[in-house]
Amino acid sequence: MRAVFGVVLIVGLGLAGFAVYMVQGYFQQQEQQLQQAAAAMQQQVPTVDVLAVNRVVQYGEQIRPEDVIVIRYAEPFLPEGVFRTGDELFPQGREVLRSALRQMEPNEPILAVKVTEPGVPAGIATRLTAGMRAFTISVDATSSVSGFLRPGDRVDVYWTGMVDQGTGQEVTKLIETGVEIIAIDQTADANLTEVSVARTATVQVTPQQVANLALAQATGALSISLVGQADTIVAEVIEVNQRTLLGLAEPGPVLEPPPPPPPAPEVCTIRTRRGAEVVEIPIPCSN
Repeated sequence: MRAVFGVVLIVGLGLAGFAVYMVQGYFQQQEQQLQQAAAAMQQQVPTVDVLAVNRVVQYGEQIRPEDVIVIRYAEPFLPEGVFRTGDELFPQGREVLRSALRQMEPNEPILAVKVTEPGVPAGIATRLTAGMRAFTISVDATSSVSGFLRPGDRVDVYWTGMVDQGTGQEVTKLIETGVEIIAIDQTADANLTEVSVARTATVQVTPQQVANLALAQATGALSISLVGQADTIVAEVIEVNQRTLLGLAEPGPVLEPPPPPPPAPEVCTIRTRRGAEVVEIPIPCSN
């Protein structure tokens, strides 16, 4: 009987120890989960509501209320110019719409730089910076970089013409550097994907640059050279003529012929015979 009681006691102590072990493991697991939850809460980024489009919006399309949805956006990474409410996007009412200046994809936030002012259609006037003017340059396949230009690109402008009509020597000179293209032919869409040979390129320049380009286009031919997007180096003054292009020496100064000698003084004489000899005697010349 005592043996049975001892066995039962040992089994009971073993079960109690096992139960204590299981309880301790459960509490440790719960504590780890609570710590993980707290760490996750600390890493959680706060979000805010912003307006986005629910479909692909092409350049020039109007953005209607049914094209707009509300998405959650990480507040620390919120871009500048977002719209938070419908009243901000449509301040003059839901009938006065904005137009897209750039293509937008579904769930892309609507930014102020990507849309026009309410009621204003998309066009080059909306892309002009304050104080700047638009000037159109006539181009072809050669002078427009074979049709690879896009609105938003920067270009250098070269002029080729004859400086001195008497010499017949043409000169090519860099006249403007790093000007921005805001339209190709009749479109200001920066998302053009089709390559075509343009006939005109419209650039954004100051009024003084407009005068320079207008005179250059009227007196010679303009060519443009594409500048790399990451290029921040301003091109130096460049001028090439036919002699520097071919490596020919510049002609020396033209020597004028020596002046003719002064005329010899006029001498008047009379002849007198003295016996067999004829003598010439100088006398004053009468005018």
